[in-house]
Amino acid sequence: MSDAEGAPTPSRRRPRPGRWLAAVAMLALAWGFADFVGTALAPATPAGGETDGIVVLTGGSERVATGFRLLAEGRARRLLISGAHPEAGLAEIAAAVGLDAARLAGRVDVGHAAASTRGNAAEIAAWARAEEMRSLRVVTAGYHMPRAMLEMRRALPATALVPHPVASAALRAPGASWRPRVWALLAGEYARYVLARAGLSGLAWPRREAREG
Repeated sequence: MSDAEGAPTPSRRRPRPGRWLAAVAMLALAWGFADFVGTALAPATPAGGETDGIVVLTGGSERVATGFRLLAEGRARRLLISGAHPEAGLAEIAAAVGLDAARLAGRVDVGHAAASTRGNAAEIAAWARAEEMRSLRVVTAGYHMPRAMLEMRRALPATALVPHPVASAALRAPGASWRPRVWALLAGEYARYVLARAGLSGLAWPRREAREG
């Protein structure tokens, strides 16, 4: 095409669909991350009531202590600590939170097989089926809860799951929102959550949730 003088008219470049899709995807991820951070920093108040069992996804003494407290309150008849260190038995775990293991015998099981959140879900599912449990209270850190519940619902679609988030000590510390380590923790967990949502948990870089804090 040319103008009245015969000179060619420059063609207008149309926006490429791929760029729009990339922009929309980035916006969705940013929005999702903001919502994820809000939930991690201010987790919802756990629901009351009782369940058949309590499961703790290891990662810090506060999670384990919370599980023991809920058991003592009569919130469930049995407790499973999933993903414990291979060398840690009930005696060592109880002692770490100042409890006598003898008082817990027969009501607490310790699982050592899980090394990831998906592994936690598989270990918990096997335990719940063996114990014929129809409802579970899930105890883990608030920032870890979205991914934990996602994997748990896939492993136990017919089981009622009650989230019981525990506020992370790292996120409660003064000035936590200004620390790069905290943002790295949240960004890494959000990335794993996105992969889990897409059914790609196996592509997440290896990291044992039991050491996340």
